Amino acid sequence: MLNPFVRIASDETVTIIVNHSEMGQGVYTSLPMLLAEELECDWSKIVVEAAPVDPSYNHTQWGVQGTGGSTSVSSEWERLRKVGATVREMLIAAAADTWKVDKESCQAQNGRVIHSSGKHLTYGQLANKAATIAEPKDVQLKDPSEFKIIGKPLKRLDTPEKTNGKGVFGIDVNIPGMLVAVVSRPPVFGGKVRNLNADKAKAVPGVKDVVQVPSGVAVVASGFWAAKVGRDTLEIVWDDGDNATLSTDGIREHYAELSKAPGIVARKDGDPQQALQKAAKVLSSEYEVPYLAHAPMEPLNCVVDLRADSCEIWTGTQAQTLHRIAAAQVAGLDPDKVKIHTTLLGGAFGRRGNPQADFVVMAVQVAKAIEAPVKVVWTREDDTRGGWYRPMWHDRITGGIDSDGNIVGWRHTIVGQSIMTGTPSEAVMVSSDGIDETSVEGAKDIPYSIPNIVVDLHTTKIGVPVQWWRSVGHSHTAFVVESFMDELAHAACKDPYEFRHNLLANQPRHRAVLELAAQKAGWGTALPEGHSRGIALHKSFSSFVAQVAEVSLSSSEEAHVHRVVCAIDCGRVVNPNTVEAQVQSGIVYGLSAALYGAITLKDGRVQQSNFNNYKMLTMNKAPKVEVHIVSSQEAPTGVGEPATPPIAAAVANAIFALTGNRIRRLPVEIKELKKV
Repeated sequence: MLNPFVRIASDETVTIIVNHSEMGQGVYTSLPMLLAEELECDWSKIVVEAAPVDPSYNHTQWGVQGTGGSTSVSSEWERLRKVGATVREMLIAAAADTWKVDKESCQAQNGRVIHSSGKHLTYGQLANKAATIAEPKDVQLKDPSEFKIIGKPLKRLDTPEKTNGKGVFGIDVNIPGMLVAVVSRPPVFGGKVRNLNADKAKAVPGVKDVVQVPSGVAVVASGFWAAKVGRDTLEIVWDDGDNATLSTDGIREHYAELSKAPGIVARKDGDPQQALQKAAKVLSSEYEVPYLAHAPMEPLNCVVDLRADSCEIWTGTQAQTLHRIAAAQVAGLDPDKVKIHTTLLGGAFGRRGNPQADFVVMAVQVAKAIEAPVKVVWTREDDTRGGWYRPMWHDRITGGIDSDGNIVGWRHTIVGQSIMTGTPSEAVMVSSDGIDETSVEGAKDIPYSIPNIVVDLHTTKIGVPVQWWRSVGHSHTAFVVESFMDELAHAACKDPYEFRHNLLANQPRHRAVLELAAQKAGWGTALPEGHSRGIALHKSFSSFVAQVAEVSLSSSEEAHVHRVVCAIDCGRVVNPNTVEAQVQSGIVYGLSAALYGAITLKDGRVQQSNFNNYKMLTMNKAPKVEVHIVSSQEAPTGVGEPATPPIAAAVANAIFALTGNRIRRLPVEIKELKKV
């Protein structure tokens, strides 16, 4: 082992230890590219291995091991290149010492160290000796003009194992002596078991035990199906607790009433009240977005082997350090006695980074109760009804324009739950006066030149567990801000593109993506009869995205999105294939939410259960997505999430252009689409 990230074997394979979780976003390719670029190794010899939980692999910005916030590449951009350069210099030093020559007469190339005389040694031949050489303190990184790997469209290293079945996801794990458990949890958040009759469950062939745990009642069996059948026969009387009266309608009314009064101020420039009073025209609108489930294709699961003095866990996690700490607390062990194997993740979108480690804690609780290795599996219904949603939000926004159609005043009041309060991130992300920065991101920092603006926040306390969801706060603020910008453009009798463009004189990167998207989409050119375009712009995770959506109405008056043109500036690109795939993914994910997504409650119970009533965008309804990447010399920024926020607004604005109806509540309802 040359250092925590690199291992070179005698057969010339170069194993790169990746400290970020692979959940479909491509880090098992893009991160090795950073290291391999400086290492000068043979790319065909690369092998990827998931990192264990260790401080060596902590996120360079967070101080703990984890994956999220579209930061995998940006956080490792410098560190992994330095790791590669360091190992390269150690290998060169080992060769020079072997030959008794100056290091300056040697160079690394394609997995070999070559002397000026022409003789060479392979990395596999040098690795053992190189491991004994002290790491150089300072190494010279390549000038970008010398890059051979970074910036190239390389095929993903994990594709073969994901297509031939060899890739191991959490749900695939089997260990000796392992049982399988399914847990019956309260139908109302915060509920408890009042009475339990498990006789029928225990009579199901294959069922080994029924145990109560803090999260509910676990049915343990020799396999999943027996556990599920047993769980379905349990006779449980639940004490629903304090949340039995929760309903979407009730929350909606409560939020709308709160939005009528100012909240805690997150940003204030100028005198918005006076500006609005003097404006030639004033518009005011209310927007609403629902709770959303993450809905990864692989439902939650976790395997635990708990012993008296150790705990071994196999799962797809985005938060290795925090989940190990939580598991250790339940197990009654020191964290260094807990070992986590990070498997491939079949989607996550934030759910597998749960701040309370709910799915890991549940599995450790079950293992502790039955004193045997166990795999706890969530059904799709468990996953959909299991909580930890993107919060429901209500926004009241008012804008004023002068006689020339310029925005002179802007007031935006946001109502919803905090996702950071009560988490390890609260100290950093929640201000002393109670502003959760993720609640106002994308609204507090809008790029448009508006002289008088105020953004304020009401943070509510509702008994529905919430957390981050792909693109976090931007997932709702982009829809509100960019939809309302269209409303103001229409009121000012200006083209939506030109209206935005004129307000971005001091924002060159915003302007560049807006111009590129409009150009590539043919903004202003003729469309087929019954089609229209909508445009939206947003910055999130330090990346700039503009999108144009082309929409028509189907015979059943459903919105059909034919084409999405997206321009993105995400700094220097490591792998353009990854950028394109993630932009496509983010758009499809955002479209699913915009057109179908909603978690609703009645009598405290979640009404959705599976993909039949929590729909996803299907292939036959997916649009053609064109991705245009702005060339940049800036450091890499986020890619996995920034394409999600603008798409709802782009589609809603296209619907308005087509029908004259404003979409102010998501998901889009058919009755809103009829032409007026």
